[in-house]
Amino acid sequence: MRFTRTLLALSFVAAACAPSTGSLTADAPTTRAELPTGPSALETRTSPLFPTPLIRPAEIVSGGVPPDGIPSIDDPRFIAVADNLDILPGSEPVIAVEVNGEARAYPIRVLIWHEIVNDTLAGVPIAVTYCPLCNSAIAFVRRVRGVETTFGTSGALYASSLVMYDRATETLWTHFDGKAVIGLLTGDQLEAIPAPLMAWSTFVETYPDGRILDQTRTGFKKPYGTNPYIGYDDIATDPEFFTGFLDTREVAKERVAGISINGEQKAYRLGTLVSADGVSAIADRVGGDEIVVLWQQGQVSALDGATVGSGRDVGTVGVFRRETGGRLLTFSVADRKIVDAETGSTWNGAGLATAGELRGTQLERVIHFDTFWFAWSTFQPATTIYEP
Repeated sequence: MRFTRTLLALSFVAAACAPSTGSLTADAPTTRAELPTGPSALETRTSPLFPTPLIRPAEIVSGGVPPDGIPSIDDPRFIAVADNLDILPGSEPVIAVEVNGEARAYPIRVLIWHEIVNDTLAGVPIAVTYCPLCNSAIAFVRRVRGVETTFGTSGALYASSLVMYDRATETLWTHFDGKAVIGLLTGDQLEAIPAPLMAWSTFVETYPDGRILDQTRTGFKKPYGTNPYIGYDDIATDPEFFTGFLDTREVAKERVAGISINGEQKAYRLGTLVSADGVSAIADRVGGDEIVVLWQQGQVSALDGATVGSGRDVGTVGVFRRETGGRLLTFSVADRKIVDAETGSTWNGAGLATAGELRGTQLERVIHFDTFWFAWSTFQPATTIYEP
């Protein structure tokens, strides 16, 4: 992909993903016939049949490839984690998705070439998405108005973020917030599912019975493992294809963990989370919820070196509710381990108790975004920044 730099003074839209609450259902009672028919937003950005767009059509720019020029994976195959412990270096990043007790890993070495995997997990149709330009991984239930569909890449970008389209109506959707922005379904919102980035070794420890996407059976021949965005996450460089205003409270490519709970948004700088102990735990209250932000070293940046596995260590971030089993836990670091004061149990960065009284207990995960500041602040302009 050949990059160009464009900065225009345009307005932004801010919207939050609708988070998944509780277990997900595999039922899809409605039919495709219930969806509206009309023009494709891939072919025209303006039509009298479209509802009022949520963003100006001019704000969507070409990424240099046509629709599906970056092909989604629509028939993913998986292999057991237990039989393939060494299939990736332990520090390589994967997207972890768990639905109704079933967990799968989607390696960034694959997603960096495809950006979307249309999958079905525990009977639930999902789309696992990754945008290299804003370094964000997000998963959604791929139903619109109760109708199951698949998603593809539009070849376009909004604020340097992936713009998807659904194959039922060819409406354009912004990946970062799962919102239909131009087309027949404008205003619709996808249901989001936690999809944290984590080191392969952390996934193996947390989900030993899980499965991993098989890169040998994607249906495509790609140089998996290589990084076409060498050095892209250099904090001294500007985001590519970005049109709009940059929030100057932080450097554009500062890595942050962003969360949105009950209408309150907050960003945690990677620099605040990183610790010489190799782990950290920050307790906070956001949107009225008591949470803990955990960080554990051992995950590399996919956007740094010539290969996905050769980048610098940025660690794994997880955000969780602190209450479990009716107890509000207090986390700290002791002897380079995350422990809770109430039971002395040890926890990993994925919120799993690995030793002690609570061994095997999994904290309830809060959807968060591992991303660059420019992307988080674009979609969540009212965000505050955590200050220790």
